[in-house]
Amino acid sequence: MKFHYYADTDSLYIDLSEKVGAEVREVAPGVVIDFDTDGHIVGIDIDHASQLVDLSRVETESLPLAKPRG
Repeated sequence: MKFHYYADTDSLYIDLSEKVGAEVREVAPGVVIDFDTDGHIVGIDIDHASQLVDLSRVETESLPLAKPRG
């Protein structure tokens, strides 16, 4: 998962997959979900992000993280 913030447009894109989006749906004003050809969510685009979410802080909780190889 990757977070991309574009200051010039004040948009936040949350990339959930390396697959390419094939369909988009606006689920709320300024919030668009990208789906792949199988209907799986591949990304979330949030316009006017600084007005809708706290961009200064990202928290994770109870993520099943993979152990480092080595």
